[in-house]
Amino acid sequence: MSYDVWKVRGDFPILKETVYGKPLVYLDNANTTQKPQAVIDAITDFYTSSNANIHRANHLLSERATRGFEGAREKVREFLNAAAVEEILFVRNATEGINLVAQTFGRQNIGEGDEIVVSAMEHHANIVPWQMLCEERGAQLRVIPITDEGELELDEYARLLTPRTKLVAIVHMSNALGTVNPIGEMIAAAHAHGVPVLVDAAQSAYHRRLDVQALDCDFLALSGHKLYGPTGIGVLYGKRELLEAMPPWQGGGDMIASVSFEKTIFNALPNKFEAGTPHIAGAIGLGAAIDYITALGMDNIEAYEGELMTYGAQALTAVKELRMIGTAKEKASVFSFTVTGVHPQDLGTLLNASGIAIRTGQHCAHPVMQRYGVESTARASLACYNTREEIDALVAGIRRVQEMLG
Repeated sequence: MSYDVWKVRGDFPILKETVYGKPLVYLDNANTTQKPQAVIDAITDFYTSSNANIHRANHLLSERATRGFEGAREKVREFLNAAAVEEILFVRNATEGINLVAQTFGRQNIGEGDEIVVSAMEHHANIVPWQMLCEERGAQLRVIPITDEGELELDEYARLLTPRTKLVAIVHMSNALGTVNPIGEMIAAAHAHGVPVLVDAAQSAYHRRLDVQALDCDFLALSGHKLYGPTGIGVLYGKRELLEAMPPWQGGGDMIASVSFEKTIFNALPNKFEAGTPHIAGAIGLGAAIDYITALGMDNIEAYEGELMTYGAQALTAVKELRMIGTAKEKASVFSFTVTGVHPQDLGTLLNASGIAIRTGQHCAHPVMQRYGVESTARASLACYNTREEIDALVAGIRRVQEMLG
C-alpha cells in the first residue's frame, strides 16, 4: 500500500503544536478531526477574495461565492454517489440533519401507535429527536439490543420490523464502541417491509467509502467537522421523491419561489430546505476537505487505519487492568476503555499533561454506558494522520498514570 503518513501529517499545521512542552498526540478524532492546510486556505480565500451572499446578487463576488457554494454541493454529491445535487442539503451538522427528517418526514408520516426502530448504540442525536417525535405523535421507540462484544442482535432487529414500523434510524459506526454495523443488510431488511431507513454516518464518513445508491438508504446524515472540514457545516442526503414530498422545516429567504400575504410558494430542491444565509465558507471548506481525502483515496485511508487499528488493539489489550469496551469483529478507529483504579477523567487529565489528547466521559451515548455497566470510558480515536508512535505514546502514558496512582 502506498500511503505516506508522515507526508500526510505535514498537511496538518496543528500537528506541529506542542502541549505543555510535549509534542501533540491528537487522539480525539471521533470528536472532531484536525484540518489540512488546503481546507484552511479555501476558507481564507473565500473571505479574502469572494465574500458575498449567494443566489441573491448579480455582482462578481456573489457569482464567485455562489459558484464555490454550489460547487461544494456537487463535490458532496460525487463523494456520496447521490443521483442528483438536489438530493444534497447543507445543514449545520448530522444532528440538524436528523432533526430535519424528524420534524418533516416524521411529523408527516408517523402517528399514534406507529414505531421507530433505533439501536442501543446510538448517539443521543439519533435518539432524542425520535423520542420527542414519539411523545408528540403517540408513537413508540423500539430498540435493537447489542451483545457483550458490541454487535447488534440482528435476529432481534428482524423481529422488530412489523407493520407498525414507519422508520429505521441506525448508526453506521458507533462513536462509543467503534462497531461498524452491516447497514446494507439492515436497509435491505427494512425495505422488504416497506420501511425507509435513515443512516447516521457522522463517524463512518471519514473512515470508509459511502455510496448512497448502492446502500439504497433513504436518508443519510454526516458532519463536516469530522470529515476534516469546518465546524458548523453538515450534510443531509435524501432520496429526491422523499424530499419533494416533505414540507419545509424552516421559513425564510431563499427557500421560497414567491411570497404574498395570502400564500407562499416554496422553492425547488435543495433550496426548499435551506432557509436564510447558509454557512458559505463552511460549505466551501467542506468541499476542499472532500478534495483532500479523495486525493488521498478513501480505500488507502481505510487500509492504513485498519493496520493502525490492529496495532493499537494489540498494544492496548497488553496493558494490565485495561478493559476494552466494544470488541466487535467489524470495528474501526475507536478504542473505548476503562482502567481499573483510574477514573477516566483523571486519566484524560494526566495524559493531557503529557500532550496526549483523548476524550473521556459518556460520549453522548448514555445507553451504551448503561449497557456495559460503566459510568464513563476513556476513548482514543484515530484518523488518517495518526501513527504507531502515537499509539505507543498513549500506552506509555497510561502505564505512567497507573504507576503514579498505584
